[in-house]
Amino acid sequence: MKAVLALADGRVFQGRSFGATGEATGEVVFNTAMSGYQEVLTDPSYKGQMVTMTYTQIGNTGINPEDVESSRLYLSGFIVKEYQEEYSNWRATMSLGDYLRENGIVGIQGIDTRALTRHLRDKGAQNGVISTIDPDLESMVKKARALPSMAGQDLATGVTCDKPYHWTEGLWELGRGYGDFTGRDLSYKVVAYDFGIKFNILRCLVSAGCDVTVVPATFPAEEALALKPDGIFLSNGPGDPEPMTEVICNIKKLVGKAPIFGICLGHQLLGLALGGRTMKLKFGNHGSNLPVMDLATHKVEITAQNHGFSVDIASLAGTCELAHENLNDMTVEGMRCSAHPIFSVQHHPEASPGPHDSQYLFGRFVEMMEKYRKA
Repeated sequence: MKAVLALADGRVFQGRSFGATGEATGEVVFNTAMSGYQEVLTDPSYKGQMVTMTYTQIGNTGINPEDVESSRLYLSGFIVKEYQEEYSNWRATMSLGDYLRENGIVGIQGIDTRALTRHLRDKGAQNGVISTIDPDLESMVKKARALPSMAGQDLATGVTCDKPYHWTEGLWELGRGYGDFTGRDLSYKVVAYDFGIKFNILRCLVSAGCDVTVVPATFPAEEALALKPDGIFLSNGPGDPEPMTEVICNIKKLVGKAPIFGICLGHQLLGLALGGRTMKLKFGNHGSNLPVMDLATHKVEITAQNHGFSVDIASLAGTCELAHENLNDMTVEGMRCSAHPIFSVQHHPEASPGPHDSQYLFGRFVEMMEKYRKA
């Protein structure tokens, strides 16, 4: 079946449908990972977006029930060059196309994703429409132009959990699957705020020795502190951090009461709570092959990233210092607070998908909690 992708600036790409039929809308971004499409599909940080995979062949490892980062698919649409219906992987149980159809996600294949990526890189991420039902290209462009900007949208409170819960699953091991930490004596009590939290972040925390209670995005700071946590974790999530005023006020109340570690949106919210500013990037950073320097060690790490906003570190002068830097666009990839036990990173150290270079940061969080406990 024919399918069309129309961008708000009038650029149109014609291809073929795979996955669900119908129409999808959202901000069109590109992801530079060569693999890990299943984790991308289930990452809540992609809510409201349509993802273009820059690697050409997508689908050849199928879908399996283990490599998911949440309980459902959150992105609006999926864009690839060549979809591979036939898959080959010892854990796979279904094809990518069937998975998209089962979850109602519209996909388009057979377009020049290199041209699309160059266009987004030059013109910036922008709204678009994928349709298998509207043959009127002018109509589709008008629909894309009528969509709201990602800037100003609080999407995280729409993907958070409904109530607190306890997480006990650890990291995956060959031949064993995911570790079950139920009943184990875990040393550090952590309250993890869910703004769209990925499963592997929780697994990394548990495997590092943390007893994790996950709470909703707007869970009151007073109730979180009543749980007597050794540390507070602020998760990744979708959308613009600036309109999340209730969450920002909450985080302000947590500062100085316990060590805090933030990732991605949690990093941005922390920057706002400490008095800084955030800004929307031209096309963001999405992928699992992006170089970052840890300024404490001057080591370069290859990281997984998924964000369209960035902290303005200059707005936090005297409060926070730059700790990690993106070596592609020199944007802020991490910061640490001088007055409180607080640090955060823009990239994803849980590495799902992606390399494990930054996974040591969970150990750094544990060290911070231990030091604070003894102080």
